[in-house]
Amino acid sequence: MGLPEKPSTVKKSRVVSPVIDVIDWKTLQYYPSKDLQRGVLDWKLDFHWEPLPERDRKALRSPISPIRSPVVPSGVVAMDRHYFQNTGAYDPLMSLRGGENLELSLKAWLCGGSVEILPCSRVGHIYQNQEAQSPRDQEATLRNKVRIAETWLGSFKETFYRHSPEAFSLSQAEKPDCTERLQLQRRLGCRTFHWFLANIYPELYPSECRPRFSGKLHNTGLGFCVDCQEEGDILGCTMMLAPCSDSRQQQHLKHTGRKEIRFGSPQHLCLDIRQEQVTLQNCTEEGPAIHQQHWDFQENGMIVHILSGKCMEAVVQENSKDLYLRQCDGKASQLWRFDNVYTVDER
Repeated sequence: MGLPEKPSTVKKSRVVSPVIDVIDWKTLQYYPSKDLQRGVLDWKLDFHWEPLPERDRKALRSPISPIRSPVVPSGVVAMDRHYFQNTGAYDPLMSLRGGENLELSLKAWLCGGSVEILPCSRVGHIYQNQEAQSPRDQEATLRNKVRIAETWLGSFKETFYRHSPEAFSLSQAEKPDCTERLQLQRRLGCRTFHWFLANIYPELYPSECRPRFSGKLHNTGLGFCVDCQEEGDILGCTMMLAPCSDSRQQQHLKHTGRKEIRFGSPQHLCLDIRQEQVTLQNCTEEGPAIHQQHWDFQENGMIVHILSGKCMEAVVQENSKDLYLRQCDGKASQLWRFDNVYTVDER
């Protein structure tokens, strides 16, 4: 038997949960889980258990090793009290009627912590009869989900609202105030939800390719548009700023639901990175994982390269204004806008 970890080496930013076994609410019969599982969420922001993927199973050192889990179930969690308090505890404007476990889990992953299921710890739970849930409880749960979407999902909240039209209606009617939680994100230096999809739960990544933004991509600080100045074979072209022109096809871009920025030509080219410079390369085959060509167009106007976490910036050099990745600081040369923006209702 190995020695326990010294207190000084224990990572205090873990959010841990036991395996939750089911107790039938009618018969009180106990149904233990027979397989290794992890907690996941879907695009309606509902929690589910799913069998541990084979690759994760093979990575475990033993059958009782902690399981890295996208989210934890509600009701039973353990974590360091000071870490819990210093990272904002539970959202004070959420009711404890469903969804608070997702908010806690996403906050942990995005803000430097981790989430684990402990196979050697088990708790039996009598789950509430969903059919008996009151309309008031259902609305409270939906309101919690809207707060999660508005706080943590970034531009991916559109995908949630497409899967839950009733949540979109509620968000438009009530306009939730998430100021405190957004300030908490900035204080903690939290990552974007795209990082969660890339590194923690890529199976959730939406596959739709519908453009969300299109047209010329304007740099609002310098007043020019993204362009490729080369003619003929433009594979590998370095992107730069040039005077905006409605007639110039080389300035037509599409930011898709898959987070690619596609170049408006017959060729299938996407904005990519070569040694921190933005270039045109062949679009990567579709797949669930976040890759080199994925960009997050944020509401504040910054375009974040998801893998690196850096921002697209127009860098003025002698007679050119080339595009590079730089640390995000919100300066004018990092702010962008597209001509056309598509709302969540447009198909």
